[in-house]
Amino acid sequence: MTGSPVGVTGPILVALGANLESERFGSPRQTLEAALREMERRAIRVVRRSRWYESAPVPPSDQPWYVNGVVVVETGLGPEALLAVLHQIEAEFGRVRAERNAARVLDLDLVAYGDLLRPGPDVPILPHPRASERAFVLLPLAEVVPGWRHPATGRSVEALIAGLPSGQEIRPLDDP
Repeated sequence: MTGSPVGVTGPILVALGANLESERFGSPRQTLEAALREMERRAIRVVRRSRWYESAPVPPSDQPWYVNGVVVVETGLGPEALLAVLHQIEAEFGRVRAERNAARVLDLDLVAYGDLLRPGPDVPILPHPRASERAFVLLPLAEVVPGWRHPATGRSVEALIAGLPSGQEIRPLDDP
């Protein structure tokens, strides 16, 4: 089943990132491409995607730079089920959740589920609590949904980008 669940308005947004090589898939970019294919296999239809970006780790560290992107998806899954599938994919791709902000082979974040607002802790926090502070989410998001408004604050993606703290290095990667 595809499409958005009844009562949900606005896009369902998933951010992707990786900065470690995968024994199975190769470079971070190849791993992200494989993750997109795996999402499709699991009834998460990618309807729009950004180009890939290369970004420095946040917070700054000596780990490798990340490859990041954002996709708009359609799915019949609710937010809890969607997040569970994203976490399953991460685990199957070799993601180990040992410490926060650690280098990773794959990161799939549910950024927003339409206009839903969820505070957690027993349900996914929506929208993602740090997405509005991250250039590696906002720049690709602006590509796929220009004019998007943060469901909690009402601020546009362009205003969020303008208000980003300095020092977040990010650049688009050339198309393959």
